[in-house]
Amino acid sequence: MNPRIEEINKNLTPFRNEITNHTIYKNLKSVDDIAVLMEHHVYAVWDFMSLLKALQSLLTCTSSPWKPVGNSNVRRLINSIVLEEESDVDADNNPSSHYEMYLDAMKECGANTEPIERFVAKVNKDNIPSVSNAIDHFLSTTFGVINSNEAHKIASAFTFGREDLIPDMFTAIVDEYNTENNLDKFVYYLERHIELDGGDHGPLALELISNLCGNDEKKWKEVEETAIASLIARKKLWDEVSSKLN
Repeated sequence: MNPRIEEINKNLTPFRNEITNHTIYKNLKSVDDIAVLMEHHVYAVWDFMSLLKALQSLLTCTSSPWKPVGNSNVRRLINSIVLEEESDVDADNNPSSHYEMYLDAMKECGANTEPIERFVAKVNKDNIPSVSNAIDHFLSTTFGVINSNEAHKIASAFTFGREDLIPDMFTAIVDEYNTENNLDKFVYYLERHIELDGGDHGPLALELISNLCGNDEKKWKEVEETAIASLIARKKLWDEVSSKLN
């Protein structure tokens, strides 16, 4: 691993620990509680896709006429991640984005999908509808990074502030409450993320950051600053969910 990546990971440890050791997990005591978490977490699932598409737009050619853009290794990294995040295979073996998988999992366990569906119907590059204080802060952090149009910052938010933050204990809690077969799709979603992040996407994303930063000290510093801001925003989101569970 690139020694700069190792240094950043070390510096991010206290911020990650605040999330992976958050009291939110101890407060998940029913399927209804898990539904409340999903109704908030779905916005992070959605804007994860926005980060990914922003990277694809910057680092590959997404318009006609086609022209080769940038580094071919970087193009392959991005497109391989897009393939599985935007058109993976769901629990029923149908092509699906991970966002759509998450909506299906929410519906299966009785979580309310109407707010996020209204949000997505209205959202555009000039209008991010308000949802709640913590969700608004979370999304403004993400789209502040996206609107920078700086690929190394977007890659940082994508890589360090995302789904590898869900600890194993959360997957165990969800599996424990999956007694009436109303969380099967959520269990599948979590297991699929663990499989992809641990197997391919995590290492690919770290390789992408190394390629984008090279020997540029300013970019490496900005990668760490962006990662910290993303983790702080996630903690605030978890704080809001935890307060609703209490």
